[in-house]
Amino acid sequence: MTRQDAVQLFLLSAVWGISFLLIKWGGEVFPPLWVALLRCVFGAAVLWLALRLGRHTLPPASLWKPLLLVAFFNNVLPWTFFAWGEQTVSSNIAAILNATTPLFTLMISLGVREIAPSARVILGVLIGLGGVGLTVFGGLSGGHASVLGISVLAAAGLGYALATVIAKRTLGGLNPVGLATTQLSLAGLMLLPAALLGPAPSALTSQAALSMLFLGVFGSGFAYLLYYGLLSRISSTQVTAVTYLLPVWGLFWGAVAGERVGILSVIGVGVILAGLALLNLRPRRTRRPVLL
Repeated sequence: MTRQDAVQLFLLSAVWGISFLLIKWGGEVFPPLWVALLRCVFGAAVLWLALRLGRHTLPPASLWKPLLLVAFFNNVLPWTFFAWGEQTVSSNIAAILNATTPLFTLMISLGVREIAPSARVILGVLIGLGGVGLTVFGGLSGGHASVLGISVLAAAGLGYALATVIAKRTLGGLNPVGLATTQLSLAGLMLLPAALLGPAPSALTSQAALSMLFLGVFGSGFAYLLYYGLLSRISSTQVTAVTYLLPVWGLFWGAVAGERVGILSVIGVGVILAGLALLNLRPRRTRRPVLL
């Protein structure tokens, strides 16, 4: 990994890490469906521009079923659920709960027998879930999380995991920029009628508008380009370092915004990262980090 790659990896983790706070701020004006829709619209605009300028290719139309499934589970469901869950959960707790995604992915992979169970894998999952438990308990006891909000955020992580497994089985070998562009475009089309029929945004504020613009353009558009650019130069195992950094960034940005950060949440981050480190100590198959 060159110094430029390391800087870009750090930048990617920072942009994805602040996304949880931007979701919180955007959700003060926009209902959850609108938060997800605007992320798709702004992100897809960036990706369509990159697609045309880079002359990338779109996936074949014959793959419309898995493409719709991945768009739903990787964008429609989790992006809506994160905005919904953060109505009653602080952004730093949401960032920590996002770390359940690789744990869910591994458990699903074990269930469909893509990965052989081993003592190391089982121990890593148990340690990671123990860290999640500490985080949940700390959030509930500290008054900056609700049971409903935590459940919704966990379901978002499960959606990311399902999308990862589906994409791995059905969408391998496609042009990554074309895949990401199609994914966000399909997700936006699915969200549009639901958003228009649902609750309307409240009085617009500059903070909410700028949050959604930054979240869509940088957190969803440029971040995808940065992610795939890194994958073209360094190994996917190295790129998974982003997974380790997101909870840390979530705590940092939450603290900057004045959110309460409980000691149990900090300990929970450490335990989760220890479980993920154990899982990635000798991976049987490389895994890519989840897209926000």
